[in-house]
Amino acid sequence: MTSDQPFRLARGGRIDRTKPVRFSFNGRNYTGFAGDTLASALLSNGVHIVARSFKYHRPRGIFGAGAEEPAGLVQIGRDAARTDPNMRATEVEIYEGLEAFPQNCWPSLNCDAGAVNDAFSRFLPPGFYYKTFMGPPGNWMAFERFIRCAAGLGRAPDAADPDRYESANRHCEVLVVGSGPAGLTAAVTAARSGARVILAEETPELGGALLSASNEQFAIDQKAPSEWIADITAELASYPEVMILRRAAPVGYYGDNLVVFNQQLQDHLSTDDRDPRAPRQRLWRIRAGQVVLATGAIERPLIFDGNDRPGV
Repeated sequence: MTSDQPFRLARGGRIDRTKPVRFSFNGRNYTGFAGDTLASALLSNGVHIVARSFKYHRPRGIFGAGAEEPAGLVQIGRDAARTDPNMRATEVEIYEGLEAFPQNCWPSLNCDAGAVNDAFSRFLPPGFYYKTFMGPPGNWMAFERFIRCAAGLGRAPDAADPDRYESANRHCEVLVVGSGPAGLTAAVTAARSGARVILAEETPELGGALLSASNEQFAIDQKAPSEWIADITAELASYPEVMILRRAAPVGYYGDNLVVFNQQLQDHLSTDDRDPRAPRQRLWRIRAGQVVLATGAIERPLIFDGNDRPGV
């Protein structure tokens, strides 16, 4: 572990320990490393409570590891035009100067006045307000304003967005969604046949589950996982008919093999490194002859009372 990050392992993981990155959360400054997500950087610094639940304002921490994260939702940035609410801490890549804030809490994250709802949760079942405040004529209109003020999580930007965005259309013979061992194998097999291939991955790195596999204990095609990933990636890059999309999250799968992706192009860069002439994000509409869904699987955790509270 490092002195300023008490829960950081001395080695391992997908980070570069030679490149420290300074960021802030909840008004306090922290240090992470290049390759960290906001979730991993906060956990390494001993920060376990990152949000409050929607209705009862119960403490919420990091529950998942990626797109499946249901609880660690934060606000990114303070700029009135560029602030992003409800961002999963597990999917936010930290960069120099990143500012993140907790949501749905007042006056502070650790001392939230809304937590009083938890004490009366037995009297506040789902949808209770539709029955409680619908009495005599005019009742709902009197309470609606207060109910709407209590609804929602993050704060939507309230100024004109200064960034540029693009949309693009592509056709291919094989579209592979996910770049784990199955996705990489499918992509390289199709590429070797001469097909036009698009490989889409929602994270910055190709490899999927292989990225956390031990080189000493696991082998694929008699190669260490890192070596196999590097060889397949290099081979895919050598084919002119292959396109690789990183940081491209699928939005929807529609009829006739139309798949839509949202690709983040500059969200992981610091303000000084962003190019104002380049788009911030790109929406891809890809029509494919065949679609290979190689997105892997995530085990469902056991459900019990309080299972999603930090520290449980």
